[in-house]
Amino acid sequence: MSIRAPRTLTLLALAAALTAPAAVPAVAASPAGGEPPITSTSSLTGWGRMDYPMPGNDIRVTVDARSSYGPGHLPVRSDGTFRISHRTDAMNGQPASDHWGEFTVDCLTTGGPVATVTGRLVRTDAGGPWEKAGYLKRHIRMGVSFYVADGKNGGPSRIGLSGGTEKSDLPLKKCMAPAPDSGVVAGGYTLKDRTPAR
Repeated sequence: MSIRAPRTLTLLALAAALTAPAAVPAVAASPAGGEPPITSTSSLTGWGRMDYPMPGNDIRVTVDARSSYGPGHLPVRSDGTFRISHRTDAMNGQPASDHWGEFTVDCLTTGGPVATVTGRLVRTDAGGPWEKAGYLKRHIRMGVSFYVADGKNGGPSRIGLSGGTEKSDLPLKKCMAPAPDSGVVAGGYTLKDRTPAR
């Protein structure tokens, strides 16, 4: 699998059985509060190091996300975390650095070998670029996309990162992320596309 960092990244849903003459697929009962019945679930876990054109840079994305789906295309609920880290070697007179951000997942969507994850920034390294930019204070949303190759003829896995949004930018919406355009050069992900809820 491969991940690619955006060029702008410098910092960095079984069911209750229905009694009928013929077998009918069951669906989970609706929880209190009017939530739609959960019919399927999906998950994405793992870590990967993203291909990056400049030597001395180590960018990694770690994810542990789950979603539950009702009858529609978007999840009824999502949860989990993901983390983006960017380490650099000492170079050009600058010391080595290790910047990171942790996000609470608010959406995981899956379809075949592809997934998108979005979440809000909840922690970052003290004094780091995301804190200085006000991203933590604003709990900005960022998105990550994943293409998880099957190891046969699908080529390497890939990742895409949205980067942060400034105050003057339109905020990133839930479930949205750029195309996975950067290869994964180490690690790997396990993607379980929608499976019937139990």
